[in-house]
Amino acid sequence: MRRVVITGMGIYSCLGRNLEEVRDSLYVGKSGIGIDQERISYGYRSPLTGIVERPVLKGLLDRRARVCLAEEGEYAYMATREALQNAGIDMDYLEQNEVGVLYGNDSSAKSVIEAHMLTLETKDTTLQGSGAIFQSMNSTVTMNLSTIFKLKGVNMTISAACASSSHAIGLGLMFIRQGLQDMIICGGAQEVNYLSMSSFDAISAFSTRVDDPTRASRPFDRDRDGLVPSGGAATVILEEYEHAVKRGAPILAEVVGYGFSSNGANISQPSDMGSYIAMQRALQDAGVQAADIDYVNAHATSTLQGDAFEADALNQLFGNLRTPISSTKSMTGHECWMAGGSEVVYSNLMMLHDFIAPNINFENPDEHSAPLNIIAKTTGMSIRTYLSNSFGFGGTNSALVVRKIK
Repeated sequence: MRRVVITGMGIYSCLGRNLEEVRDSLYVGKSGIGIDQERISYGYRSPLTGIVERPVLKGLLDRRARVCLAEEGEYAYMATREALQNAGIDMDYLEQNEVGVLYGNDSSAKSVIEAHMLTLETKDTTLQGSGAIFQSMNSTVTMNLSTIFKLKGVNMTISAACASSSHAIGLGLMFIRQGLQDMIICGGAQEVNYLSMSSFDAISAFSTRVDDPTRASRPFDRDRDGLVPSGGAATVILEEYEHAVKRGAPILAEVVGYGFSSNGANISQPSDMGSYIAMQRALQDAGVQAADIDYVNAHATSTLQGDAFEADALNQLFGNLRTPISSTKSMTGHECWMAGGSEVVYSNLMMLHDFIAPNINFENPDEHSAPLNIIAKTTGMSIRTYLSNSFGFGGTNSALVVRKIK
């Protein structure tokens, strides 16, 4: 079987605008959560969100390219730009070789709503501008990245709710293993604007702990009261091992397992069995046992049901092993479509720098999380192999196993 390695990473999130900033935030347990005043005036019950700075693209991209980018596409461009630099890949290489893109994205709400409102006001669709269509399609990220970076390989958006970018990496693993591609840009992006999140607020999914935003996201904690929305983008460069060695690429990690499942039940309710099956399948695909996993980056979003079901599934596999577990969503909030990709980047940064980032705000376990070894403070540790979970609405589950290169 062809081996698949990660040769580049890029991140643009509420924890920082690049790998160095994000690594430092992870290490000190810094929260990226704050208050969005626009949400208050719009009518949200919860104005909490990850605070993500919009990038300045003038001088980096020409006007035509900027016009076609939705907000999440801007983040994806920044993350992918860093990942390619990290992997030692320039535009000459991209133009002369076949490189693919599989990216997770499940909405482009702001672009759609703004185009609709403009036409409603002016009664003239032509005023939407030539970039509106390219911003509003669900495939906005992949169509823009493939154009900007002159990509000639596989080109698809993976739309699978909050498991989107984890599935994108898993599918990238499969494409390269099968010999269909040698290199694929994988990851996920999530818009942060208030227009994209109101439907979540409408179902009371969000924490209302507005008096102390940095303590609002508290995965696995008994006193959690809902998730905090967030976003940005994360990119990893997947590459066939021999291909990477031949070009002298930096090899950061190896993706060795991908597991998936569908709950096949309630559209919004999670499942411990579905979570367990995805994790078990990822372990089997990697050829490892639960005892071989040194760290689990949990999906845990700080919701009552979601955390409980995942904790039960984790306990079945890792409870007796005392495997260290944390949810970086305690710092980032729930990055939705980008979460699987970002959490691979976060976990790789931990693995490369020998620490486990804390599950901040974990103060009181409940009956589901009490049996687990939840890491509440930054812990120095050598990570050889980790598991990353991502679950989404509709019962879509994904799990990835990644290890240090041997």
